[in-house]
Amino acid sequence: MVYLNRIYTKTGDTGETSLGDGSRVPKTHSRIAAYGGVDELNSVIGLGIAAGMPEELATPLRRIQNDLFDLGADLCVPVSPEPSEYPPLRMTESQVTHLEKLIDSFNARLQPLTSFILPGGSVASGHLHQARTVCRRVEIGVVHFTLSMGGAHALTAVYLNRLSDLLFVMARIANDEGRDDVKWVPGANR
Repeated sequence: MVYLNRIYTKTGDTGETSLGDGSRVPKTHSRIAAYGGVDELNSVIGLGIAAGMPEELATPLRRIQNDLFDLGADLCVPVSPEPSEYPPLRMTESQVTHLEKLIDSFNARLQPLTSFILPGGSVASGHLHQARTVCRRVEIGVVHFTLSMGGAHALTAVYLNRLSDLLFVMARIANDEGRDDVKWVPGANR
């Protein structure tokens, strides 16, 4: 359980912040950027839901928002070979599998693509495409952090990779199951 009795602590006033294990790092650290990106992604998804996302999409997205907090918590605590008195919250295979089942279920309703599509169509689809692009950027940040610094749980990047695929499929569902997708026409404006 999280208990927040004060919102400002003044401990970050000098440009450092605490990780979940209590260690201090600069706010510019790639770990902070990684879980800050997850927070941004969660906000973009929340905005899409608030804008009137169809309930069949809003319901799984609410669960995903909770998973994204788990993912941020996972990134906030460095991976350590040492046992911890309080084991950190880590992403699980079942969270990834849940996304895969959603992708398969929604994708079964869509015709195969014959062209790349442009972000947009319906308002809901536009929000989902925006969330997808933010998700891809966040995934790149997590992979960059993992490759350059180490110490990130492997399933964080896997979860984000599946989530961006799901958001793409959901964006097509929000476009009347792909019938209102806006197709890319190569060289159309030459």
